Amino acid sequence: MKKRFVLEWEAYDLNKINEHSLSDLYDISSGISTTKDQAGHGSPFVSFSTVFNNYFLPAELPDLMDASNSDQVTYSVKEGDIFLTRTSETIDELAMSCVALRDYPQATFSGFTKRLRPKTEDVAYHKYLGFYLRGYLFRQTVTNHSIMTLRSSFNEEIFAMLKVYLPNYEQQVLIGDFLYSIEQKIQLNNAINTELEKVAKLLYNYWFVQFDFPDKTGKPYHASGGPMEYNKQIKCEIPKGWRIQKLNNTDLCTILSSGIEEFDGEKIYLSTSEVDDSEIVNHSVTTDYAHRLQRANMQPRHNSVWFAKMKDTVKNILVNKGAEILESDYIFSTGFAGLQCSQISLYYVWNYLRGDYFENKKNLMATGATQQAINDDDLKGFDILVPPEPLLERFHKAVAPYYHLISKSRFENKELAELRDFLLPLLMNGQVRVQG
Repeated sequence: MKKRFVLEWEAYDLNKINEHSLSDLYDISSGISTTKDQAGHGSPFVSFSTVFNNYFLPAELPDLMDASNSDQVTYSVKEGDIFLTRTSETIDELAMSCVALRDYPQATFSGFTKRLRPKTEDVAYHKYLGFYLRGYLFRQTVTNHSIMTLRSSFNEEIFAMLKVYLPNYEQQVLIGDFLYSIEQKIQLNNAINTELEKVAKLLYNYWFVQFDFPDKTGKPYHASGGPMEYNKQIKCEIPKGWRIQKLNNTDLCTILSSGIEEFDGEKIYLSTSEVDDSEIVNHSVTTDYAHRLQRANMQPRHNSVWFAKMKDTVKNILVNKGAEILESDYIFSTGFAGLQCSQISLYYVWNYLRGDYFENKKNLMATGATQQAINDDDLKGFDILVPPEPLLERFHKAVAPYYHLISKSRFENKELAELRDFLLPLLMNGQVRVQG
C-alpha cells in the first residue's frame, strides 16, 4: 500500500529549526587514488560522475575499480554516507552531493570526492540531507566559502565552516520521505525509458545490422537466404539493392552547420556538460541563459538529432515530437553538431548515431591541440546505409510509440523536478509542513 502525504501551509516556528555544523554531524574522508589500469574491472566504484549526476546513489553502481581488501574497508560505502564532489573547474559543480541509501559491499569511492559519514543517529535524516544539500541555501553557502584558483577545491577547512539547518528529526523524516517519493517516480520513469530504448535498439540491430528485417513472407531476410551483395565502401555484404551514401549527400538527413542568428527574448543555453548520455541533467544548478541579440550557434529543430563533437564523449539529444527540447526554449553550444532528418528517417538516424560505427569514426577523425573533436567537414566523410523507404516507414511506425513514451516520461520528470525544487525551500524553512 502506497504511503500518502498531506501538505499544509502554515507559519512555522523558526525556533524549531536548529543550526548544526557539518563537522559536528559527520566525519570527512578522502577517496581512493587509482590508476587507469585499475578502472573498468573489479568491485563497484562511486565515481565523480555518479556523485555529480545523482541525488542518491543508484541501486547498481555503473563503474568498477580494482581495489584491495584493505582499500575496500578504508574507502567503504555504507547507508547514510554522503559524497561530495571535491574539485571542479567551476564553483557550481563543487560539493555536489549524493547520498547512499544502503550499504554497498566491497565498493570504494573516487579520490575526486569526499565522504561524510554520520557520527550520531537520529539527528540528521539522510534522505532529508539528500535534498537539502542540493538546495539553494546550501549551494549558496558552498559558493560563499569556496576557494577559487585554477580549479575550485572543497577541503576540510571549508567543511568545518559549513552549517545546515534542521527541523526536528520526525519532520525531517516526513520531508525526506515525501521528496524521495517524487525521486522514486523520476527513477521509475528513467528505468522504463532505458528498457524502451533497449527494445528500439534491439529492433534496429535486428533489421539494419543483422539484416533480418521481415521479408515479403514475414521471414527474417538474411537468415532466410535473402540476396546479399558485397559493398566496397564499407567492405561487407548488404542486402541487394541497398545503397551507401555520404552524410552530406543522403536522402535521410542533412548536416546542420553552425550559424549565427539573432533571437528575441531569453533561451536556455545548453552545454555538453549538462547532458548525461541522452538526458538533460542538473538544470536546477547549472542552467545558464542566453539573451536577445546574443549569438545563437545551434538552434534545435523538430526531427533532428544532436551529438557532442568531442572524442570519447557520448552525449546525444533527440528532438522529436513532444521532446523536452523545444526550438523556442533552447540554443546549443558549439560543442554539439546536428543532423536534420525526415520524419520517417528520424529514429533510424538516431540509432545510427548511437551505434559503434558512428562513435568509432568520430573518435578516429577527431583532431585538435587541446581538445580533440570533429568538424562539419569531417562529418561529410561519414558513410550511412540507406534502406528502402518502405522499410524505413515500417521501422518508424514500430518504434515511434516507444520514443513518444520516452519523451512523455522525460517531460513528466522535468515537471516533477520543478515541483520538487519549488517545494524544497518551502519545506526546509517551515512554510509548508508534511503530515504523514
